[in-house]
Amino acid sequence: MATDIVIPSDLWEEDEETVITSWLVDDGSTVEEGALIAEIMTAKVQYEILAPASGTVSIKEEADAVVAKGAVIGSIE
Repeated sequence: MATDIVIPSDLWEEDEETVITSWLVDDGSTVEEGALIAEIMTAKVQYEILAPASGTVSIKEEADAVVAKGAVIGSIE
């Protein structure tokens, strides 16, 4: 069963959207839970996205995409 990679909705209050600045893994890569897999940027702060599970990454939203809080940007199966 796949685990969604989600933009956190509780890290900041000001902005409703963020930009995926970079994926640090490739689509199809194998990762361990807790590994750093992506970085996002609000108007003021850069945040790190960690793998919520171990498995194979499937990227849904590419780098430079503007996404909302709570958006699913990929999955791990």
